[in-house]
Amino acid sequence: MSTASVPGTRPEPPARSGSAAAIGWVLTILLNVVAPILTYNTLRDDHGWSEFAALLAGSVWPVLDTAVMAAWRRKLDEFAIVTLVFIVITAVVSLVGAHSARALLIKDSGVTGLFGLLCLATLLAPRPLMFYFGRKFATDGTPASTAWWNGLWQFEGFRRTMIVMTTVWGVAYVAEAGVRIALAYTLDTDTMVTLSPFMIYGVLGALALWTMRYGKRSRAQGEARAAAAAGAGGSAS
Repeated sequence: MSTASVPGTRPEPPARSGSAAAIGWVLTILLNVVAPILTYNTLRDDHGWSEFAALLAGSVWPVLDTAVMAAWRRKLDEFAIVTLVFIVITAVVSLVGAHSARALLIKDSGVTGLFGLLCLATLLAPRPLMFYFGRKFATDGTPASTAWWNGLWQFEGFRRTMIVMTTVWGVAYVAEAGVRIALAYTLDTDTMVTLSPFMIYGVLGALALWTMRYGKRSRAQGEARAAAAAGAGGSAS
């Protein structure tokens, strides 16, 4: 009996298109990461723009990415939507309250905290946020690979994995924001300016590592259950 014929067995992913994946990744990184940072720093340092104005100008690039991806794949990518929501949250937070160094540090924490709350809020949606993040990073964006990923939702183990991942990311970022806000009021500004990036990227790195390991372990457990079911079916016949 082949693996594909065993009920409850996840189908293997289709062959990835190297060119499609490469183009997608280059556009994503350039328009969502590199271009906004360069735009923000250039306008702030070389042209004296305000923080909000420079941030707003940099947000044009992810909007362009959304338009390009929508035109290329003829659908609106949920990952791009989340990126735009995150930019809006950042812009709104930057407008609230004072503009002291400590206030800016607290605002940064507020942004990550709101992202954590967004993760937790999507647990009430038909599919949690990590389902869409996973589809962005686990597929090349072609119709075949997208359909494969969407089809995995029928498996209870896959749904549980996405829910657990989303919960962990949400709780971790809410906790990280709370700790950084508390430290912003406790430590001096110079110390926090140095410490804050380490906390941001440290939490991100830890979550990324945990996500990869947890995903592999969950898949292995699912394959083991499918193999056991196949063996039981073969014995019964």
